[in-house]
Amino acid sequence: MQRLSILPAALLSLALGTNPAQAANADTAWLASWTASPQAVWSSDFLFPSNVPAVLHGHTVRQVARLSVGGPRVRIVLSNAYGKVPLRIGAAAVALAASGSAIEAGSLRALTFSGQPSASVAPGAPLVSDPVDLPVPDLARLTVSIHLPQASPTSTFHWDGRETAWIAPHDQTHAARIDDSPGVQTTTARLLLSAIQVEAAPAAQAVAILGDSITDGASASLGMDARWPDFLAERLAPQGVAVINAGISGARLLSDGMGTNALARFERDVLAQPGVRTVVVLLGINDISWPGTAFAPREQRPTLEELSSGYAQLVAQARSRGVRVVGATLTPFAGALPGTPLSDYYQPDKDTLRQQLNAWIRSSGSFDAVLDFDAWARDPAHPLRLLPAYDSGDHLHPGDAGNRALAEGIALPLLLNQSPSPAYKAVLK
Repeated sequence: MQRLSILPAALLSLALGTNPAQAANADTAWLASWTASPQAVWSSDFLFPSNVPAVLHGHTVRQVARLSVGGPRVRIVLSNAYGKVPLRIGAAAVALAASGSAIEAGSLRALTFSGQPSASVAPGAPLVSDPVDLPVPDLARLTVSIHLPQASPTSTFHWDGRETAWIAPHDQTHAARIDDSPGVQTTTARLLLSAIQVEAAPAAQAVAILGDSITDGASASLGMDARWPDFLAERLAPQGVAVINAGISGARLLSDGMGTNALARFERDVLAQPGVRTVVVLLGINDISWPGTAFAPREQRPTLEELSSGYAQLVAQARSRGVRVVGATLTPFAGALPGTPLSDYYQPDKDTLRQQLNAWIRSSGSFDAVLDFDAWARDPAHPLRLLPAYDSGDHLHPGDAGNRALAEGIALPLLLNQSPSPAYKAVLK
């Protein structure tokens, strides 16, 4: 297993400006290796179902998450960000995942919180577990089990987890598997779990991806780690660099959508995550396309100036914390969401604004680097549409092949504060 304490010297010195020998001997720190940005659970009359019970009482929630970078110890972060009452955690455990809800024999570790097996998560607050010794390799899949002994309203979740989670009666945090339990329910949403951190060298770093459903993975194959940040994690893990996904389906830059607006959640979901040195921003298509649809029938579409000012604020926030910002152009979406209540999501004048915003992202000089996802994903014969091989079928979200192409098109030095090699410069053209 590759340890972050033996990262390539060139990467550490060029990307982080540190002495590799000093980094290898330094005390360890914590690195965000996986995240799921918290959202407020919406009401039953919203356009999409929440897919979670209104209340959990005496249940165990078991979830699987794939890390990016591994380490010798792990800890988890729970979130009650949108809760109005404390949530009681009766027990929690972490293990290496096997198939389905099963765990690998001998890998189960009970979690504690400030030395205690149970805890309360205050309203609006996170809860960080104590570290446990559990060596995990890069790209390991972990199972996290949480028991809620008291009636617990489901106020905070992450709607589109792209993984199956199990909700079973009683305390089954130590069970070898729970998907065969009587009364078990399943969901593809995340509940409570918002981050997994690994022990790492202080020089270790993470790349955060701030985005909407294209980043969150809508239309990516369930349980296959096929979102574009997942494919990027596979490329960066051998260099000891984590990738965390701060995408929320329905997210917007300037306004609340299916999650808090990006300007408001940027601190929590990106800047406060340990080890983040670079953030990629792929946002704005919902700002452009939601107004006038069933999502926001009475809203006015933002102007280019408003969108560019929002981006500038993200850049200012990031640079005040020493974090680099990489802008990504918005991908084509002509004909998006046909045969749905959102068939008016695409309109020619909306696409005009998308192209204007893309031109600003490319040419404004506001970003440390630019990823031209629009150019990589579009059909050369029909440049307002996704390339058919990359299209999930809804003409908005890339499928697995499109997600892989976006991740593999990125010149990694752009994310690591290095100058691109001639080969990478050729890729960018």
